[in-house]
Amino acid sequence: MRIVIDAMGGDHAPGQVVDGALAAARQFGCGLILVGCQDALARELARHPDRAQVDLRVVDAPDVVAMAESPAATLRRKPRASIRVAAELVARGEAEALFSAGHTGATVVAAHATLGMVPGVDRPALAATVPTRRRPAVLLDAGATVECRPQHLVQFAVMGSVFARLQLGVERPRVGLLSIGEEETKGNDLTREAYRLLKATPLNFVGNVEARDAYAGDVDVIVCDGFTGNVVLKVSEGLVETVEALLRDELSRTVARRVGYLLARNAFRRFRSRVDYSEYGGAPLVGVNGLCVVGHGRSSPKAVRNAVGLAFRFASAGFVRRLQEEIARVPLSWTNGRGDAGPARVGS
Repeated sequence: MRIVIDAMGGDHAPGQVVDGALAAARQFGCGLILVGCQDALARELARHPDRAQVDLRVVDAPDVVAMAESPAATLRRKPRASIRVAAELVARGEAEALFSAGHTGATVVAAHATLGMVPGVDRPALAATVPTRRRPAVLLDAGATVECRPQHLVQFAVMGSVFARLQLGVERPRVGLLSIGEEETKGNDLTREAYRLLKATPLNFVGNVEARDAYAGDVDVIVCDGFTGNVVLKVSEGLVETVEALLRDELSRTVARRVGYLLARNAFRRFRSRVDYSEYGGAPLVGVNGLCVVGHGRSSPKAVRNAVGLAFRFASAGFVRRLQEEIARVPLSWTNGRGDAGPARVGS
């Protein structure tokens, strides 16, 4: 099994991406295809004396989509961009999955253009695993589709429920719609109409969930548009970093507090492991007709290793095929604007 890596994607590419990918290959026994500037990758691989022991192939791709560039226009102008070449390798069956920590928009556009969509799904979504007080939950969309229609949120709910069953082991996932209040009438036109459609589905829809309760553990699937979901994730990351910095400052003020920290440091390590995005590695781009995992732009070697491991596990479990089968069995016509039950599939 081979995982293709957009080795030029990310703030610390290609060095830390190569380090993390090789660590994943050693740990999981998967093959790698590194896509990027051949000379730059040769220099990075030269730092790893054991690289010959890894099932490794390098594919030259001279161009990169910069973070400030428009993804669609840039990919047309740069057909040999690393993310486009990587996605094409998956489309041709030369690799089972793709990982990139580069431009999220470019990854979504490249995956959509080369892999197509799962039948019955209109828009892709990033399914991010987030910690809660009880057990992990999945939030989607975390940034793939910024402008959504109500039926797209319903499709996200279906895909999130499949993800929660297959990845998190939740038999009947509780689905919540992220809004500004628990009442059905709260929110904007998008969330109010999505609420109405979700009520008509056989999903375990428990209603609106407010942002303050997103991490309480009362729901297993948190549904929102990509703009809102991305803001939620980034605010959460910043909050975790701020809390950690404040705790360090407070615990270092006196000798007694420093001693207390030493006694409690195992608890602090466990806290960090529960909220650190690098523990999850990346978020699968669900809805595209192929396996694609998107990492944080700041991905460390540890995050890259875990993201490649996630892609390997999902590919081994046939995640995309199982997602297709689950969606094909959904007996609903919930995208016709009425929300009534019927024989049609999602997106019909």
